[in-house]
Amino acid sequence: MPDPTIRPIRPEDESELTALYARLSPETAYQRFFTVMARLPPDWARILANVDYDKRMAIVAVAPGGQVIAVARYDHDDQAKEAEIALVVQDDWQGKGLGTILMKDLLAYAATKGIRRFRAYVLGDNRRMLDLLARTTQILERYTERGITSLLLAPLPPAEAPAGGAR
Repeated sequence: MPDPTIRPIRPEDESELTALYARLSPETAYQRFFTVMARLPPDWARILANVDYDKRMAIVAVAPGGQVIAVARYDHDDQAKEAEIALVVQDDWQGKGLGTILMKDLLAYAATKGIRRFRAYVLGDNRRMLDLLARTTQILERYTERGITSLLLAPLPPAEAPAGGAR
């Protein structure tokens, strides 16, 4: 199966976001939105598909057939000086490294906008997301209240160059 294309979200992805939500298992939908809805409300799809590519950004993974199969996003809060991040991957694409790729791309993009502190709210039993964040970010603060884990995150420090340089 060919790899999905990774690209910034576009306003015309609105209907694809609605379709993606419809393909999520109830568990995956709940882990992302902390509620299960019969469908993604149209006003939510519109808001989620329309970003300013600066303070609000989303990156999508698109399968070869054109379906949006995953989304990673941030929404910067000027007052808190941090960006809330969220990620969802369609169930049959989970466990293939797509979440890691999207998270790394999202963090790299945010860095170009000067965003270096992030907040994630994750259900305490969502091991996959907690593990992903532990692998792809530096956890500065973590607490759990009423089953929701709040994490303050920063990008991982750049890998140190080998002593003496590569030859």
